[in-house]
Amino acid sequence: MELTPKGFVTKIFERAGIRIDGDAPWDITVHHPRFFRRVLRGSIGLGESYTDGDWDTPQLDATIRRLLRTGVPSSTLARTGRILKDLRSRVANLQTRRRSRAVAEQHYDLDHRLYTQFLGPHNQYTCCFFDGTDDLRAAEERKLEMLCDKLEIGADDRVLDIGSGWGGFVGYAARTRGCKAVGISLSGEQIEYSRRYTSGLGVEIVKCDYRDLPQRFAPASFDKILVCGMLEHVGHKNYRRIMQIILRLLSTRGLFLLHTIGNRDITTIVDPWIEKYIFRNSMIPAMQQIADAASGLFVIQAWENYGYYYSKTLRAWYENFNRNWPNITRIEAVPRFDEKFRRMWNYYLLSCKAAFDVEELHLWQIVMSKYGARSDVYGRVMKSAARS
Repeated sequence: MELTPKGFVTKIFERAGIRIDGDAPWDITVHHPRFFRRVLRGSIGLGESYTDGDWDTPQLDATIRRLLRTGVPSSTLARTGRILKDLRSRVANLQTRRRSRAVAEQHYDLDHRLYTQFLGPHNQYTCCFFDGTDDLRAAEERKLEMLCDKLEIGADDRVLDIGSGWGGFVGYAARTRGCKAVGISLSGEQIEYSRRYTSGLGVEIVKCDYRDLPQRFAPASFDKILVCGMLEHVGHKNYRRIMQIILRLLSTRGLFLLHTIGNRDITTIVDPWIEKYIFRNSMIPAMQQIADAASGLFVIQAWENYGYYYSKTLRAWYENFNRNWPNITRIEAVPRFDEKFRRMWNYYLLSCKAAFDVEELHLWQIVMSKYGARSDVYGRVMKSAARS
């Protein structure tokens, strides 16, 4: 006897320990029967049906964790769609100059007041470091201090932040270390906000594609370079190129720090729902992809994983977002921040949290120096050894 969509989906969820209309925190309540048909499309159908209110669950991250841990199979249609997209990403460059602007326009150009309602005061839209604290502000500052410490930033340094967001790092580094800093972004909203935020600190904010940096700055212009939460938008076909550009701009004894989400598996695409609704033309790098891109150019001085802190970061953002939702709805923005937008962002934040919880995703900080430029052990490694 052939299973109906409802019967088939029910069996898949039961395999993950999730019951339809059950009473466990990870069980789901179905509000519309189209849910069963839509979920046959895989992750994109699951996310779209949640955004549209077809189903609910008391603990969305717990539900997604169970699905991820079980490795629930997708339908043939969903697998085919992913295969076709994967083939396209291997043949075409999905992160050309024009395509790179798509994520800025879709996500980062949203009214900056939205982000102030859930980020901390330093505007850190990447993993914060909940090391001995549950406070988002303190976690942001611990993260910023670690970045400055790992880069060994001093008052005489010239620092470049490629993908500087709302100016949190360049502002903090200039204020606490006295360095000269330059930040670049493709987002008009971020550029405008960053210039106000860093006013009076001697920080330069530039609207620029990273590929244009060699035309704007002379070789060896910077002593320290940061790429923080930006490699996810570069694409595997461009990894070697951005490494070569950083190598050109970095001084001989300089340091480069890469702070990026890392993928458990090698892939060339991101989750289809995330790609369509949150981060267009993006992908998460795997260890081998980063190592291959850096090979022969840089020496890796330190590689650390802080994925557990990203789970806590996403939880803090989720709680702030929902606590301040009445304020968000009053922002006069296009598109409007309505109930569908709220559900979409809740799904985004908690599904990503679940991926970090089960270590599908990682958060890496990688410190590099120019190949053949050092004659000693990287200082922070020595400090760590001394403490142990």
